[in-house]
Formats: sequence, C-alpha cells, structure tokens
Amino acid sequence: MLGYIVRRTLQAIVVILGVTLIVFLLGQLIPGGQARAALGPKATSIQITHFTHLNGFDQPLWVQYWHYIVNMLNGDFGYSYKNNQGVGRLIVERLPKTFTLVGASTLLALVIAIPLGMAQAIRRNTPFDYAMTAASFILYAMPAFLMGELLILLFSFTLHWLPSAPPTDASAWAVFTDPVAFILPVASLAALTVASFSRYMRSSVLDTVAEDYIRTARAKGAGSRRILWAHAMRNALLPIITLIGLSLPAIVGGALIIEDVFNYPGMGLLTVQAANNDDIPLILGTTLVATIATVLGSLLADVLYAVADPRIRLGGD
Repeated sequence: MLGYIVRRTLQAIVVILGVTLIVFLLGQLIPGGQARAALGPKATSIQITHFTHLNGFDQPLWVQYWHYIVNMLNGDFGYSYKNNQGVGRLIVERLPKTFTLVGASTLLALVIAIPLGMAQAIRRNTPFDYAMTAASFILYAMPAFLMGELLILLFSFTLHWLPSAPPTDASAWAVFTDPVAFILPVASLAALTVASFSRYMRSSVLDTVAEDYIRTARAKGAGSRRILWAHAMRNALLPIITLIGLSLPAIVGGALIIEDVFNYPGMGLLTVQAANNDDIPLILGTTLVATIATVLGSLLADVLYAVADPRIRLGGD
C-alpha cells in the first residue's frame, strides 16, 4: 500500500511541475510582457525597463522559473497590481469558500446519486428508469450558468422562497451556519454532478449484480436486499470513487461559473473579476491553484480506490 501511495504521489508531483511550467510560460507570452501588463499601455520605456529589472524579468528563463518555483513554495504567487495585494493573500481569502461550496455540492450529489442509481438498476427498463435517464441527460447537457439562472428565476423571483444570492461577506463556513442562503448555489452545482454520478452508479450496479459471487449468494438463499447492500454495494461504489477524481476538473469549472452567477465571493468570482480587469498575475495564480487542487483531488481518489479495492495496490506492487 505504501509503495502504491508513493508512486501515485511522485506522479502527482510530476504533473504539478508540468502545470507550473505551462503557467510560467503563459506568463512569458503576455503581449508586451508582464511589465506592460502591470504598468499599463501608457508606461514609458524607462518605466518598463526599471520594472523588468526590479522583478528579475530580464534574467534567463530557467533562472526566472527557478525563482517562480521557490516563491510558489513559500506561498508567493505574484502580486496583483490591480488589487494592490499579493495573489497568495487573495487566494487564501477565497479558496476556503470555494472548497466549502464544492465539498457541500459534491456530498449532496453523492447522497442523491448513489441511491438513485441503485434504484434505477433495480427498476431497470421501467418508466421510472426511463424518466430518470431522460432527466440525467437533460441535466448533463445543461450549462452551469443556465441551471443557476433557472433556479434563481423559479425559487427567488417567481416563488420568493429562497434568496437569489448568499451574502457577499459570507465566511467559508456560512454554508453551514446560514444554509438557506446557499441552497440555490449548492443545488445548482449538485444537480449537474448528480446527472453523471447516477448514470455511472446505475451501470456499475448492473455490472456488479451479474458477477459470479452475486449468483452464488442468490443460490445460497440470500435475500435481494442483503445481496444489494451487503455484497454489491462496495464493489459498485468503486467506479464512483474514480469518477470523483476524474470529475473534479468539471466540478471545479462548474463552481467557477456558479460563483459568478450567484456573486459568491470564492475563487470563481475572483477569477472572473481578474479576467475583466486584465489582472494577469491573478489569473495565472488562480489557474495554478485550481489545477493543483484538482491534481491533489485525483491523487486522493486513487488512494481511496486502493483502500476500497486491495487488488489495485497489489496489482501495482
């Protein structure tokens, strides 16, 4: 098990280094350079030269990249001249809020998708299965911003049941202390995730109940409920664990859009504001952090998969 975790960790480190290299090179491809992006189009050549030398942008690329990695390990992701703050400080303020939103929506999606997928598998090829499949396809194809706007239109403007947006000064834990204000953003993100998770859960249960050990359990007289929950459940969940890791980029991407729709002060809204203000260091910083979080989430999913299925780690040793 330890060897498996070490290998996956080393692979994740290589991927993260690759991501940092890509983000660094993107920073070098800014039209006019980072000096022009920071100082604006009216900056003089003397100002640009001084800024470039002061920040080490005139050094060889490998030296700049080395300093970039060292600074990143120290929590320095650059400086946002538009906000007059360090990018790392801005990210630290917003990242926990996005993690809370993503965590709450993913947990809600699992709570709904797992029993829903099992129910579809049990009632395979019935009107219930067809209806849930059609609903899943519709939700899966629906853009995140459209889902959020439809829920706001229905529950806020038409029925007046829920607020259209959480408080702008909400803390990272406000989703638990003031859950009513977060029902719509969490539900918007969870609905898109349920669509894919329930379909995978249905397929996984159908594949599992066709295995030999399930037929053996039936031959021994085990009841359908015991077979489903005691024998099929664990193995049917394995693809879902993997799916969580593979779906993290889509979930995080959906969270960025949902935050903008609901004006939720997380990483998504910060990224949108940075793009609107041409704040290149902040855009690169948020992109890097979001990607690293996704890679670490995938690593966690791999480890959980190995814990749930010993054959994975034994096969890799």
